[in-house]
Amino acid sequence: MMRIVIVTGSAGLIGSESVRRFAKDGTRVVGIDNDMRAQFFGAEASTRKTRDDLIANVREYEHHNIDIRDAAAIMDLFKQHRGAIQAIVHTASQPSHDWAARDPQTDFSVNANGTLNLLEAARTFSPEAPFIFTSTNKVYGDRPNALPLRELDKRWEIESGHEYEPGISETMSIDCSRHSLFGASKVAADVLVQEYGRYFGMPTVSFRGGCLTGPAHAGTELHGFLSYLMICAVTGRPYRVFGYKGKQVRDNIHSSDLVDAFVQFIRSPRAGEVYNIGGSRHSNCSMLEAIEMCEQISGKKLNWSYEETNRIGDHIWWISDVRKFQTHYPNWKFRYGLHDIIEEIHAAVAQTA
Repeated sequence: MMRIVIVTGSAGLIGSESVRRFAKDGTRVVGIDNDMRAQFFGAEASTRKTRDDLIANVREYEHHNIDIRDAAAIMDLFKQHRGAIQAIVHTASQPSHDWAARDPQTDFSVNANGTLNLLEAARTFSPEAPFIFTSTNKVYGDRPNALPLRELDKRWEIESGHEYEPGISETMSIDCSRHSLFGASKVAADVLVQEYGRYFGMPTVSFRGGCLTGPAHAGTELHGFLSYLMICAVTGRPYRVFGYKGKQVRDNIHSSDLVDAFVQFIRSPRAGEVYNIGGSRHSNCSMLEAIEMCEQISGKKLNWSYEETNRIGDHIWWISDVRKFQTHYPNWKFRYGLHDIIEEIHAAVAQTA
């Protein structure tokens, strides 16, 4: 019987990267994606093009247009493949905190209940298979904003010598902070994933990502910061910067480097684990720095404006401390720096613009 990997959100940024990586390694991939991204953010954010490309060009790919909120359909799919499931990579989500406030029911049912459906199906039919969940740094809410930050010319930076100077670690509390409703639904899912690991002894992991990016990102204003920034630079579309003087800092990890981390975990899984994962000190920038880099690489001036009001729960400074993961998986290394990432995004955007 051929081993398979189940990937949810298989036509999205991280999902499609996972599909291609596992198929390249000779694994059959069963993908779940019903293109809710188009419902969330409009036709320009649709993942249909990526889905069609995977179906046409990835020989070891099998697509299912299932909603992860449909517990019976999820259970049935796992039952069909019982005994063959090598791993589950769960990337499907409602990913925007702005959008979540408009429709909290849908946000929570996709992010929390959808994750519960997958965990229950895995517990029933593949309890030994590593279960990888793409969580988010938003589980910490706005707690990072209480860190001692100093204002520099183009960015905010943490006070020198602080314990989080190398990046924010998993020791930060997720309690008593404002998460946004999106952050709350992802907290629920994150804790469920941990609990299935700790309570049932399943090999589960929550990867709490910073900005996940790459050329396959269907960026929109509400989600996909670097991708959307480059789309605006190339097409002349106006871009809005929200609050913090445009000096807010994000770390950015290429989708390929993140999927490499998934592969490392699958090879040597642990139960109920949590890792902060992102570009770390290796790959980070402020909004102002990102605008400069996009202008430099695209050769075009970005038409951007500034709004004083920041997004609710938005981080002023986020850099991930990835040393816990690197300690557990010393073979994992970054292959992409920030400049490489933005160059790749530009090449992809320029092709379709």
